[in-house]
Amino acid sequence: MVRGRQEPDETPEDRQVVRSTVLHISPDTLRWAQWVLADEPFLLGGLPVAWHVSARTNSASPLAQWSAYFTPDVPGEAVVDFLVALDAREFPAEEFGGTELVLDAVTTHGWLLNIDQPRAGALDATFTSHISYGTVPALIQDADPRTLTDNTGTGLDGWQAWAEPVLGARCLWAASFSSSVPNDLVAAFARSISSTAPVLRRVLPASTEDRLLRAPAI
Repeated sequence: MVRGRQEPDETPEDRQVVRSTVLHISPDTLRWAQWVLADEPFLLGGLPVAWHVSARTNSASPLAQWSAYFTPDVPGEAVVDFLVALDAREFPAEEFGGTELVLDAVTTHGWLLNIDQPRAGALDATFTSHISYGTVPALIQDADPRTLTDNTGTGLDGWQAWAEPVLGARCLWAASFSSSVPNDLVAAFARSISSTAPVLRRVLPASTEDRLLRAPAI
């Protein structure tokens, strides 16, 4: 898909073109995933969104019921596990289970509950990776009608996950799930990012390379 964007007082020859180059749609057209990195920047934690995944209740509806967003360095296997769980669902927009599914998924792998909000967040033992349930960032798309009637400007609650290897520095990656994303799908993602199983990496993130290559203490 190619779209044009024209700025005020911009001449035709200076018109900018933005491209969304990859769009995958399920056979039932109820779910889709789009690579939007080449499009107009949409930032999470200061990082551009790469994958935008959505689902709707039925093929007659033109609107997505929910959306999930992943920046480029979100672990690939975690995005895959989220998509596999989404593909396995007959009804991708229906809710099954509460927020405890997400927290159970990470605490089973040794993550610690947030001491201030034990029912709404957790982090790994190195305090690097986080998952939290709270107000979603601006521009997160969701079909919940309260997004249109909320006059507080605070938005609805949803799950956010991110990695911050160095406190106060730029995030390594971030993911955001709108308020209507089923908790069991978020749990599939959370289970994957919190897994302690070794994963082969060709390139290590610069912000964590020293820590990953450090010999374990005996």
